Amino acid sequence: MMDRDRFPIDPWRLIETSFDLDDVGVTETLFAVGNGYLGLRGNHAEGRFAHEHGTFLNGFHETFPIRHAEQAYGFAEVGQTIINAPDAKVMRVYVDDEPLSLDVADVREYERTLDMRSGVLHRRIRWFTPSGKEVLVEDDRLVSFEEKHLAILRLEVTVLNADAPVTIGCQLINRQDGEDVYGGTPAAPKKAGFDPRKAERISERVLQPQEYWQDGNRSAISYRVTESGMTIAVVADHIIETENEYTARRLIEPDIAKNVFRVQAKAGVPIRLTKLVSYHSSRGVPARELVDRCRRTLDRVEVEGVEAQYTRQRAWFDEFWLRSDVRIEGHDDIQQAARWCLFQLAQAAARADGQGVPAKGVTGSGYSGHYFWDTEIYVLPFLAYTSPLWARNALRMRYLMLPAARKRAYQLNEAGALFPWRTISGEEASAYYAAGTAQYHINADVSFALAKYTRSTGDVEFLYREGVDIAVETARMWNSLGFWRSSNGDSHQTFHIHGVTGPDEYTTVVNDNLFTNVMARFNLRFAAHTIRDMAQDDPEAYRVMVDRLHLDPGEAEAWDRAAEALQIPYSEALGIHPQDEVFLEREVWDLEHTPPEQRPLLLHFHPLVIYRYQVLKQADVVLALFLQGNHFSAEEKLADFEYYDPLTTGDSTLSAVVQAILAAEVGYQDLALEYFQKSIFVDLADLHHNASDGVHVASAGGVWTALVSGFGGMRDHFGELSFDPRLPADWPELSYTLHWHGTRLLVTLTTYELRVKADDGEPLVFSVRGDAYAIGPGEEVVVALDGQGPVIAGKPSLRQFADVRREDGTLLSASVPTVTTTIPIVAAEADIEQGAHA
Repeated sequence: MMDRDRFPIDPWRLIETSFDLDDVGVTETLFAVGNGYLGLRGNHAEGRFAHEHGTFLNGFHETFPIRHAEQAYGFAEVGQTIINAPDAKVMRVYVDDEPLSLDVADVREYERTLDMRSGVLHRRIRWFTPSGKEVLVEDDRLVSFEEKHLAILRLEVTVLNADAPVTIGCQLINRQDGEDVYGGTPAAPKKAGFDPRKAERISERVLQPQEYWQDGNRSAISYRVTESGMTIAVVADHIIETENEYTARRLIEPDIAKNVFRVQAKAGVPIRLTKLVSYHSSRGVPARELVDRCRRTLDRVEVEGVEAQYTRQRAWFDEFWLRSDVRIEGHDDIQQAARWCLFQLAQAAARADGQGVPAKGVTGSGYSGHYFWDTEIYVLPFLAYTSPLWARNALRMRYLMLPAARKRAYQLNEAGALFPWRTISGEEASAYYAAGTAQYHINADVSFALAKYTRSTGDVEFLYREGVDIAVETARMWNSLGFWRSSNGDSHQTFHIHGVTGPDEYTTVVNDNLFTNVMARFNLRFAAHTIRDMAQDDPEAYRVMVDRLHLDPGEAEAWDRAAEALQIPYSEALGIHPQDEVFLEREVWDLEHTPPEQRPLLLHFHPLVIYRYQVLKQADVVLALFLQGNHFSAEEKLADFEYYDPLTTGDSTLSAVVQAILAAEVGYQDLALEYFQKSIFVDLADLHHNASDGVHVASAGGVWTALVSGFGGMRDHFGELSFDPRLPADWPELSYTLHWHGTRLLVTLTTYELRVKADDGEPLVFSVRGDAYAIGPGEEVVVALDGQGPVIAGKPSLRQFADVRREDGTLLSASVPTVTTTIPIVAAEADIEQGAHA
């Protein structure tokens, strides 16, 4: 899926061997470096020909009023969008006053490498100037994981064959409000049209200058954001090391700081310039204080030494890979892609430190830097099982959002709390309620992640102190949103949830969406179970919680009753679970005969057209089958998967990973591998044509889940660890690490056996295909395997819908919406019959 001449296979590095202007936006994403707080896109140091000169701080945003064409009560009112922090990446090189510009330079050697073991981006260029000078330019870029607020940019220039004047111009520049002379505004799309996946653009000035100054080779600029009131400061130090003679000059203005070094370079004598940059931001601390914080960061780093930062970065990643790596024997191409995905998860979440994990991490402005339910369902499992502290930090973000979530629930006439579908600040930022606010399942997703974290780590302290508030308030929302119904005088009542949207955004505002109901059921039961455990295990924490949340003693019983009675749609005629109450009444969209140029559907068809069909943007029922798989039989999973797979467009990058997991479980093993490869290369091969907007972080998290839960067969239903592997036929071995209640487990899977080895920790129990095993510290358990589960050839097809009838006896039919230039005339039924007789 990749050009392997340009991007050769290396299991630990992403390498680029030639520069290409045609996909500069994609490579800016692929070679971005960040730590979860600070992210630098992979722009070249020359600062020219960028798709987006991106420097992003997690949560650093501007607000704006959402202008609805037709306003209604409760619509989201305040939009939020991530904004560009001042750019410190610019380090321009001139030799004989000729600029290095990759589009026209005579470049004899070029290599850019993202080393995933050291967390360093390195570039090497051998450049022949018009005057015959041979120049070696090497630079590297590091965003520190130990020092959250630190970036290091290092440049070394050597004129190899002659003496020559060399100039290196460094900048701090406010690109949010004004590009420099080389531009950098994202290129116009090849096809005109609206794309909801891109960030909003603000035309008014966003960053208001505050304190700015220079002191020697140290430059500082700072700003206050116009509407959100956030503040930011950036301070950069410049350390030049050379045996050549040089002079320095400086320039400072509100939107730019320059530090320029003019060097009389001798042949073969290198010039090394190290740029230490510190970023600090706040929701309201004065900019001057942030400048002081930046100064303290740089002072500390300079005392420790620059090389110490590289050593600490490598040590940090050694620990990360020890607890997070997934090893795939015999397939270095897949291994490289898998490690790139895991590396992106670290870059998105490691130092988020109580902020959320944006859909694009800190690699781009796509989706406006918003946090979605993606974090809880696709990213949290990886965090909980490999770096539990990061998972706890991400969940604390939701806890801190509870006041805004309570306000939102009240606004929508519900009890408890309702988390926003997309947000930065905690307020709902979705202007399209049908596919946004109506996704109430976000509440259950957050509680599901909370349960997964506490059950895998045993961290009841966090659950009883803060997490319980999430569980209780989300359960209250479901209890008020749903309602009871009985039919035909039957005393048996069912609990229903109407007017919601599930994960599939091509089907909106429906009744009894299966995913929503199944997850709400889990949410209600988890909340009831949690407060009962608290009452028994920690009476004092329980008493404090009751007082804090004004909990009524009868609430837990009400939640249990609602959970037991929740309506789970099922069609006896088709033998499947309908996605919602009326899903099967719609006609089937014939995806097999939909032209490629009309995909993705959301960019080529009005929502009302899409909503009239059985067609999915992403797996919906199938996702429920995975997350709540203990509530569905193997036969139900197979029937549901075969029904929904041909209806799923994959227009969302959240879909293929879940389809891979279920395909592996039910037996479509070749199809599972096909979906997995679409997931693992979604950014590396730009399969959705929008990698230029930033990394698809949730898909990267799903890759880990597909490896560990799909092929590795791991499940944790009811907080019980189990394995039922599905190793691909041509994979000799798959191994991964899990952390379960503080014990690190190394799981190794081959065709014929599963080995589990425990490090230091507590004894624990797990099961393999229904058989229980116990393991203690330092022990290894080896389990023989009889095959890798069922095997079904091919893939489900729309042909299965031929002669299929609904509950009312009507036939299903498949078609593609057509565009006509004339008004179609539909004859009355009587006329049709007369014509037939004639």
